[in-house]
Amino acid sequence: MAKHGRLRGLGFPVGVLEPGTLNAITDVPGVRVGHKTLSAATGCGESCCTGVTAIVPPEAASPLTAASYVVNGFGKTVGLVQLDELGQLEAPILLTNTFGVGAALEGALRHLMQRDPAVGDTGATPNVVVAECNDGYLNDLRALHVRPEHAVDAIAAARGGRVPEGAVGAGTGMRCCGFKGGIGTASRRIEGSDCQVGVLVLANFGDRRDLTMLGVPVGRRLAADVAPPRDGSIIMVVATELPWDALALKRLAARTAFGLARTGSVASHGSGDIAIAFSTAPPHLAYGDGGRLATRAFHAVAEATEEAILNALTQAETTVGRGGRVVPALPMEETLALLRQAKWTPEGS
Repeated sequence: MAKHGRLRGLGFPVGVLEPGTLNAITDVPGVRVGHKTLSAATGCGESCCTGVTAIVPPEAASPLTAASYVVNGFGKTVGLVQLDELGQLEAPILLTNTFGVGAALEGALRHLMQRDPAVGDTGATPNVVVAECNDGYLNDLRALHVRPEHAVDAIAAARGGRVPEGAVGAGTGMRCCGFKGGIGTASRRIEGSDCQVGVLVLANFGDRRDLTMLGVPVGRRLAADVAPPRDGSIIMVVATELPWDALALKRLAARTAFGLARTGSVASHGSGDIAIAFSTAPPHLAYGDGGRLATRAFHAVAEATEEAILNALTQAETTVGRGGRVVPALPMEETLALLRQAKWTPEGS
């Protein structure tokens, strides 16, 4: 039986560009990721299947240049208005469930206040960004399982290096295209540049029939959904070393939509499809090369987004949530067989 793992590791690379060393958002120097997983397995009770994920940028460089792009705005976020107004990211980005946004915000503020006693007094009032997807099929939203201390724990757990993917942190209770979804990440080196882009997604969108992998409509050939499909959402976080201003980063964030579309999403009416991009370098680079670097960066972020979503699907395991509800993992043996039947090769077919 085929094991779960990243498609690239199973011999099916995504796209044509070279990934970074880890093929993760943490390939961008200084970027760290932390998870806090809340489930029956972690002692939280059978109705709990959720968590918090923190994307922590280099703190020494704060504030960072940043921007967001909304593909479809059916989502509950905080912090994006000021982020786009000032073009700055001032704190870790937190991902959680729909009813956990307030608790995650409080937790991030507690983290910032503990680190700096002047925050909210003689000092600044930092703008915290929190974004969400709805995990209410597997998780009891009304129980408000996510508490401020869980956000503090996710930030404290943030590390560089390999990023755990699938049903972990904010991705614990998420579904994607009829199967278990959650956290996924990938990166790309930007051709002709020393810079790279890294993407981390919280994937919770789509209908099985639309699922497309490497251009192959595999979802139409796989077993029917256990639960009725719903519109769902996805949050896409982009980090880069490109020394771009906020307008350029907004354009970069917008290109995540192309990677999302390659996996079969149509940005449904009730889907919150939101991208946030930030740079770890001071902005100073303009499009002095006629836009060639920008085009290569756009290509890189589209590929990294596509692979991050597929990693979320192929890394997630079958999960049991509230009331004994089960969301199955993507059936890897069948999926890989469909890709082989399509005569898929790294060069295309």
